[in-house]
Amino acid sequence: MRRIALLLVLVAGCSSTPEKRPGGYYKDDGPGDARRVAAVPDAVPRAEPLHRYANRPYEAMGRKYVPLTQVGVFKQRGTASWYGKRYHGNPTSSGEKYDMYTMSAAHPILPIPSYARVTNLANRRSVVVRVNDRGPFHASRAIDVSYAAAHKLGFIAQGNAQVEIEQIVPAGTPVARQ
Repeated sequence: MRRIALLLVLVAGCSSTPEKRPGGYYKDDGPGDARRVAAVPDAVPRAEPLHRYANRPYEAMGRKYVPLTQVGVFKQRGTASWYGKRYHGNPTSSGEKYDMYTMSAAHPILPIPSYARVTNLANRRSVVVRVNDRGPFHASRAIDVSYAAAHKLGFIAQGNAQVEIEQIVPAGTPVARQ
C-alpha cells in the first residue's frame, strides 16, 4: 500500500502543470542577471545620422507605421513592456545586436537611432534609452525597453508599467516639430 501511495505522489509530481512565471514575460524570456545592471549607465545622447533603411514606412501584424524621419519634439504616454533573454543577441531593426544589458528600446515610430527619456509614472524613476529597434506591435503598448532599463524603472516583476516617453534632442541636432 505504501508503494502505491509513493508511486501516486511521484506520478503527480511529474504531471504537466503549467509553470507560473511572475510578470508579463514569455516562457523563455525571463529576467537576466540583476547584478549586471547595477552599473549600467543611461544612454548618452549624441547626434547620430539616422539609419538609411530603418526609418522607412513599414507594416507589422497588419498595421502600417510611418516612422519619424527627424529627431524632434515628441512626448507620449502609454504602456511600456520589456524584452530580455529571448531576443538577446538577435539583430535589431538598426542591424545592431540586441543586448539586454544596455539602455536601449524599441519604438514603432521614433527615429532610429534616437534617444528618449522614459519615466515610470508609478514610482517616478527615469532612464535615458537609445532607440535602435522597432516594436512593440501590440495596440496596447507604446514602447519596449531592454531588461536593464526595465529593471532600473522598477517593473520587471509586473511585466509592464505606465510611462511617459520624451524624445531627447542632442546638442547640434536640427529640431523638427512633430
